[in-house]
Amino acid sequence: MSFPFSLTDGLIAAFVAIQLLYFGSFIVDFYLFSRPINWVDVREADHLGHDELPYIVLFYPVLRELEETMRTTFTSLTDLDYPVDRYRVIAIPNADDIQTVASLRRLTREFSFLEVIEVPPTGDPGWAPVWRSWDANPHAYWWHHGPRAYDRALPPKKTRQLIYAFYRTAEERAGKGDFLVNYIDADSAPPRDHFKAAAAGMLHYDVLQATNIAGNLNDTMAATWHSFDHMVWDGCKYPHLSANGTHPYWVLGKGLFFKASDLIELGGFHPWITIEDPEVGMRMWKNGRTLGIIANPLIEEVPYTIGHGITQRKRWVCGFFQSLAVPLDHMGFTFQERVKAWMNFLPCMSLWLNAVGLPAGIWAVAEYAAGTPALPIWATGLALLNLALFFGSLMLIYWNTWKRTAFVLKRRRDRIQYMIRVNPLSIMIFWLIWLIPLWIGWRMYRRDEGLVWERTVKINANEELVREVHGAGPADNAPFRRAILSVN
Repeated sequence: MSFPFSLTDGLIAAFVAIQLLYFGSFIVDFYLFSRPINWVDVREADHLGHDELPYIVLFYPVLRELEETMRTTFTSLTDLDYPVDRYRVIAIPNADDIQTVASLRRLTREFSFLEVIEVPPTGDPGWAPVWRSWDANPHAYWWHHGPRAYDRALPPKKTRQLIYAFYRTAEERAGKGDFLVNYIDADSAPPRDHFKAAAAGMLHYDVLQATNIAGNLNDTMAATWHSFDHMVWDGCKYPHLSANGTHPYWVLGKGLFFKASDLIELGGFHPWITIEDPEVGMRMWKNGRTLGIIANPLIEEVPYTIGHGITQRKRWVCGFFQSLAVPLDHMGFTFQERVKAWMNFLPCMSLWLNAVGLPAGIWAVAEYAAGTPALPIWATGLALLNLALFFGSLMLIYWNTWKRTAFVLKRRRDRIQYMIRVNPLSIMIFWLIWLIPLWIGWRMYRRDEGLVWERTVKINANEELVREVHGAGPADNAPFRRAILSVN
């Protein structure tokens, strides 16, 4: 029995397919980098009078968090450059999270600005403002359509906490004018001008997103790898999604600002998606809300083990798939808008291609240079083009990463150490590891999972850095932190 193609033909076809996919990933990157960035000029807030500054409510959703981690976050909020009568800070734990509630009650004695709203089960009468608003709002499409229409048993995770706290606060402030909604994660440490940036940004944009950076980027090799994700996406590619309002944007899940009136009008947060970030951003964009980018980053803590990183990233991936499916139908995305929305996810989906396409390309070019070409000249030329694009984009990313390390690493040798740790071979290994959360996240999406909050373990890794930045004196958790890192 004869076959129309030989094994050699099959290998050449596989090589070409990989190189074409690899080239496609660079085309997506080129498109994203070609989009303009709408930066916020914080200095504009200096020209606003006291009563012109927007009122801001910062929500702090937490689940079974260390008291020390929360204390570090509140320490970062003690010297906000903003009038104290123009903002509130409200922690929003689940009512049945007894230990966290107790910790927060103790912390209210240390931080006078801190308030606590306990989020009750959805059968509680306090949820009535949510049901009333959604009943009358077609933008809350999950409430009116699909298998979970009018289902009040919202999954007990961050999104549910935000929904309850937001609608309760909006009802309390009825008749007092609009306000800005800001929320951060348990380990987030906003910069001193965080609220000032919001005041300046809202002069021009409808939604604001601060960039993020890891403070514990040299703690472990896993922390280094995980922090590099934020260097590449949050600090380099993501700002281009602002794009003068021409590209569907996501938000990053912390350090963002919405107008309360926009959230009310457009239905608030979707409770049945693993992470709320992509869907709410695209819903805002589809309804004409523009995005501004705040350059001064929040400091956050990244997972210090590969296992914890996979737990976090599989939920991201599941949420990405969920947001890019049925929600786009209900929002009325056109085909072209869907393609643009998927471009937000493709850089993540294609990370593994670097670890396959790059060595294959190097092999092809080396064979040609040695005078023993194994491929047609055009296939070798494609591989050579991909190599040039890879090293060109990597140099851009490395230069941007080097500059951003200065936010959290004050000693030059620590910055150099980090750059050595994210060398090309090192990140190739990490990009292959990304296949694991990609697979698990896709499987979660297919099985309609991810509706229960799996918290990312935090160890208060940034206490020393935050206290140094905000002038709060030396940290006292160093022995505890070193003990955890030594075990891992």
